[in-house]
Formats: sequence, C-alpha cells, structure tokens
Amino acid sequence: MKPTDIESLLGLSRPSIHPSAEWAVVAVSRPSLAANSYVGQLWRVGLTGSEQLERYSRGFNDSSPRFSPDGSLLAFLRSDGENPPQLQVLRSSGGEPVALTDNKLGVGGFEWAPNSQSIAYLARTPEEGRYGTVKDLPANAEAPRRIEKRKYKMNGLGYTNDRRNHAFLVQIPDLNQEPTYKTAPSVDIPSPEPVKGVPESRQLTFGDFDDGYLQFSADGKRLAFVSARHKTRDIDLVNGIYSIELSNPDQEPTVVVDPSNHFGIDGFKFAPDGTIYFVASDLGSSGRDHVAKNGALYLLDSSGSPKQLTDPENSDLADGANELKIASDGRVLALNTWFGSVSLVAISNEGKLEPRIEASDQGSVVVQGFDEANGKIVASVASATSKGDLVLLEGNRTRVLTDFSSELRKAGIVTPEPFVVTARDGHTVHGWTLSPKGEGLHPVLLNIHGGPYTQYTGTVFDEVQVYVEAGYAVVMCNPRGASGYGQAHGRAIRHQMGTLDFTDIIDFLESALEANPSFDPNRIGVMGGSYGGYMTAWIIGHDDRFKGAIVERGFLDPVGFVGTADIGDFFGDEYLGTDPIKVAAQSPQEFVENVSTPTLILHSEQDLRCPLSQGERYYLALKRRGVEAEMLIFPGENHELSRSGQPRHRLQRFEAILEWWNRYLPVE
Repeated sequence: MKPTDIESLLGLSRPSIHPSAEWAVVAVSRPSLAANSYVGQLWRVGLTGSEQLERYSRGFNDSSPRFSPDGSLLAFLRSDGENPPQLQVLRSSGGEPVALTDNKLGVGGFEWAPNSQSIAYLARTPEEGRYGTVKDLPANAEAPRRIEKRKYKMNGLGYTNDRRNHAFLVQIPDLNQEPTYKTAPSVDIPSPEPVKGVPESRQLTFGDFDDGYLQFSADGKRLAFVSARHKTRDIDLVNGIYSIELSNPDQEPTVVVDPSNHFGIDGFKFAPDGTIYFVASDLGSSGRDHVAKNGALYLLDSSGSPKQLTDPENSDLADGANELKIASDGRVLALNTWFGSVSLVAISNEGKLEPRIEASDQGSVVVQGFDEANGKIVASVASATSKGDLVLLEGNRTRVLTDFSSELRKAGIVTPEPFVVTARDGHTVHGWTLSPKGEGLHPVLLNIHGGPYTQYTGTVFDEVQVYVEAGYAVVMCNPRGASGYGQAHGRAIRHQMGTLDFTDIIDFLESALEANPSFDPNRIGVMGGSYGGYMTAWIIGHDDRFKGAIVERGFLDPVGFVGTADIGDFFGDEYLGTDPIKVAAQSPQEFVENVSTPTLILHSEQDLRCPLSQGERYYLALKRRGVEAEMLIFPGENHELSRSGQPRHRLQRFEAILEWWNRYLPVE
C-alpha cells in the first residue's frame, strides 16, 4: 500500500437489517483526495442467498442508516460536504429522501420511536450570538466567553460550554405531501417569510448538560439518555441514566441509574419487558479513577438495583457499548475488546459470554458494528485482509457478503504475523511483526500505539502497510498499559509510566529482532502518536540505539498538560499521580537532555487532547541541545489527523514520514 492508496480505505458503518431479515443497508465511506473530504453513500445487500449489492443513495456523505421498526422507512444522516449532517428519511422501497432537520450545528445520533412515527435525535444547541446564529457575525467578533467550570472544551469540537448536546423529537411527515417552495418577492409581499422546509422539532432536554445515547422505552412513552447532572459533575467522570415522560414535556428528567453508583456509563438498551441493560466501568470512590477500567454489563430490573453480569477482569464491553442489541433469543449482543481483537458476543442473564464472531486461525477481527433480526446477524468486520466487509451470521454459519477491500488488496497489503514474548519479569507481551518483500537485512520501525489504554490488532492498519511497502519491517505490540488483556495488565503502569511499559516494548523488540534474521538490529527507528508519542520520547531519552524517531501528537510535558488539554484536569493525575517529584520522574520533558536521536515532531494546530504546546516545548528543548530536530505543524487539524484528518493532509503526513525515514533510515 502506497500513501496515495488511502482512497482505498473504505470504512463501513453499523449495518441496519430490514425487519423482514431479507436485506440490509450499510453506509460505506472513504477519503477522497479530489474532494479533500470523506465521501460515501448507502449500499443495499440481500441476505437470502443472492447477495446482490447495489448503491442505495447518491449523497456526498450519507451515514448511519436505521430502518424504522415497521420497516417502511429508512432514516440516515446526510452532509453535503460544506454543512453539518442533517437527518433524512426515505421509503424503504427507495426514492428521494426528505429532510427532517436543519439544525445550525447538525445532528448526531438518533433513535426511532417504537411506533415508527417519530425520531428522537441529538443536536448541539448554540448559544445566541455564536456559531452563526447571528448572520454575518464572524467568530472573532463574538462576545468573550466566560469560563466558570473545569470542563469546557473537547478535541475535535472546541468549546462545549456554549453549545450543549440535547435531545429533540421530530414527527415523520407525510411523504406524499407536496414539497414546500420559496415564496418569490412581490409588491404585495416585499419580504416574504423564509420557508423552513422541514417539520418543527421539539426540544426535550435543557440546561448546562450534555446528553447522549438516546433510547425509547419499549412502549414508547419514555425517552432515556445518559448524562452527568449531579453536583460534582465538573470534578468527576461519573454519569447516570435519566428518562423523561414524552407526554409531560415540562417534567424534569428522573434518575434511572443514579450517579451515586460512581459509574462511567458507555451505553444502554431497553429490553421488551422494560429491563434495562447497560455497560459501565467502576470509577471508584473518587469518581475519577478511569485508568484501565473495563466496561461490564449490568442489568437493572424492577427493583432498581444494578446487577453486574460480566467480570471486567475477563472482558471489556466499553468500546461499542452504544451498539448493544437485545437479540431474538433474549440475550444481549455486545462487542468485546480482547487480545488484539474486537469480537461479537452474546451474553445471558447469568453472565455467560458466547462468542458469535471472533478471531480465528486466520488472525484478528474487529467487529465495527452489527444488527440482528429474526436470528440473523449482519456485522461490519475488519480482518487481516479487509478494512471492513459485511458478514452474515445465521445460526452458526458465517458468510461474507461483500468485498469492499478488493482494491486495497490489489494495491498490496501484508498480513501481520502474531508474535508473543516473555518479558524480563516473566510477563507475556503480545503483538505482531510485518516483513517487506525481498531478501536481505531490512531496516526496522518500532511502532507504539496511543492510549495507553487501547490496543493494536492484527487487522489492516494503513500506517504499517505504508511502511512495509516502503521497505521497512515493522514491530508492534501491546505492552502493559494496553487494553484487551485484563485490568491488571492495563493498570500496571498507573503512577509508574515509563517503567514496565518501557521494558515490555524493548523486550518485545529485541525478541522480534532475534526471531527474524532479516530484521537489521543495527538499523532501527521508533515512532508513535499520543501515548505512543510519549513512549517514543521516553525511549530516546533512555536508549540511544535508534537511528531516528518520530514523536507525533505526544503527551510530553505533564505539568504543561494541566490547564491546556481537554483532559488535563484528570488524565495526568490518574496516570502519573500528583506528587511533583514522581510526576517529573515520568515526564519525557525532564529527560530531553539525554536525547541525541534525530527527531521529527508531528503535531496539529487544533489538537486539544495533546495541545500543540506539548510538541513545541519538546522541539525547542531538542534544538537548544543541538539535536537534529524538525517540527511539522498541520493547520486545521486536531488529535485525529492520522485517522480522520483532511485526506490531503493525511497524504502529506505519510510523505513527510517516509522522507524522514529515507533520510535517517534509508532502505538499501
């Protein structure tokens, strides 16, 4: 895979199965270098044996398809590339979609009401005088923002205190009615009223809160959502589940799952009998201890007391918890992040997990989304040979329905080889190696993931595929601190970052070099982003064997992180502690005087997760020491540049990375 092949990185949404279980719809998107944006449409695929695949919509970027419960309609989000996404609805049989919203800041998630006659959706409500609510008033001419809370911004969004996320309800109009038209000016009507063109939405939640994860009760009388509305919400990370009676719009939301449980709730679902299932992590007595806390499944029955069903030490259901589904057999379908894969599991009320789609001898899988109807499960699944394809699971029989990664395979991808080593203290470290074509000694790139509580998988990863194509061997692992191996594995580095994670990575690298004679032990580079940037900077401050380094969007200066990062109020406290001496002992900035490795700093101008100042301080410290160093700053990008940045910037980033390695670690 070459950098320009990023246009072949097709991504799939959660599929939606028609209630008849005869066909499904999925959104397929990709980066477009020509549009310098992400484009995509809805696709329809049959499930009855003739897997006919056809394009179902033709928008610029259509996403998040959801069939109505009665199957007559399909709702989805559409963006024209210049404006935020709005809610649309069309007949399942096809035709022209009808817009349901024109919210100033667009629409986020949405849910169909059980009677198929209305949709609840989430949208940010801008404060008057901001974000285009006053015509021709530019952002730099708005009134100053008064900040009174610790939490007031978010990476990829910006300020949050003046555009809270709230729930709305919109009725489905008669799709047979004539469209509305703009009234032309005349002598009789010199300034006609603007035509709205969409049905009127009713706002359901209010206040200085952010609401999310909407779910209707089975009878459609209540709408429940996740929110942090307790007094200490600005200090802790706790939230709860609340509900409102749709027949009484003036009633305050009632508590369903109380924040006093100190849960961090990631998603929930109503069962047909009214039981609520939810995924939550236990944040401890402080409500802030988020380090390596896995999501467990809980049941809330009529007694109102949460019952824990799964063990967070043996499974992690947090990622994708908004994908929860009550299957036809009454079990809960959920995604489980474990051992370099994300599998689909079915969970009984006794807490028994049965794998439904999981890793196999062919390698890792990452289930990206799924739906179920009449015993059929359709899932979007990534593997070692696919960035994402639809898979049908009927009983225990699995069938791949699509081949959206055929162009990517033609471009050339290499299958990662699983590799497991025993670290110096006896701990097991799991990861992968990738080798380029050809014989001889290959230069090696040690890649380190972010998080730290996330994981590498053995599925298609554009980063390493580009490096292998360029002639580099790649080594990547999930050291202590990573997710997918139990909470103890993840919490092992709490208040001691740069210790066990450092030795795990080095031990994995040295074992990989020893096990692969074609890997050149004398020509190694190291690179990583976010926590991977932290660890890259830490490694070159303690080990000078590397010919070069790339530190991207790094967490480099814990002291400067507080007050500048969107998570600066709690991330460093929980991972490094608050003792100034111990914090300094875990800070790459404190060890910059030991660095002699040529280093490229990659950072984004609008990064609020690891602010630009993190990279700037580290860069200048290197320059003042006389270390060969450069910094590349991407305008208009945030912490997600490498994953969802502008396609042309993603291409330019790859080109800069390969140029750096060609300079300091050339392929011979």
